[in-house]
Amino acid sequence: MKRSAKMETITYQRQKIYDPILRLIHLWNGLAIVFLMATIWLSELFEKGVGEDTLWQMHIYIGYALVVGVVARLVWGFVGPHHARFSDMWHPAAWWGAVRHFNFNATPRFGHNTLASGAYLLVYGLLVIMAVTGLGLAAIEHSAGPFNAWLGDAAWLEDFFEEPHEIIYYFLMGFVVIHIAALIWHEVKDKTPLAQAMVTGYQYEIEVNPSPMTEVSHYIQGEHHA
Repeated sequence: MKRSAKMETITYQRQKIYDPILRLIHLWNGLAIVFLMATIWLSELFEKGVGEDTLWQMHIYIGYALVVGVVARLVWGFVGPHHARFSDMWHPAAWWGAVRHFNFNATPRFGHNTLASGAYLLVYGLLVIMAVTGLGLAAIEHSAGPFNAWLGDAAWLEDFFEEPHEIIYYFLMGFVVIHIAALIWHEVKDKTPLAQAMVTGYQYEIEVNPSPMTEVSHYIQGEHHA
């Protein structure tokens, strides 16, 4: 007696979604955030010394790089291609529906995830605040940066800039961990390549069709260019 087991034929539909400029900005900002965090961690190991001063100077310059990246992302979010624009990430009805029904399974689509895009927009807003407060602290604490002419002698404003800057730092640190963990989890759970989208620009959606086969088959169906 022969048995025929049903296996999954996984068909990947591929589409070019993310343009080179968006991917470069994403890489730029991601590296800047990681290096900024690294300078903070390392500065705690070299307190009250030349090493600490050097690390804080590096922190300031990397902060300038992040400011450039954030400004570039804001501009590209309004003038870039469709999937780079903030309008493609604006889904208030989906956010409200997810909260109302406590259902956080987003409908598959090409482009940013409809639910995760809310978190991305929040992060962009926080990055703007972090950039402004960081420039303020550079002026107040180190007499450096474009705000130095206005804030260089305003030591009384230090707490005003420092507290939100530190709070956002911890939030971003958590976001980075959750973001990476979510990518890994979804790749394993949904069997869909995700992380490579910001490298190659290609995004994948899958169709799972049960069919009697002796092994799992993976293939790409159709290639579309945006």
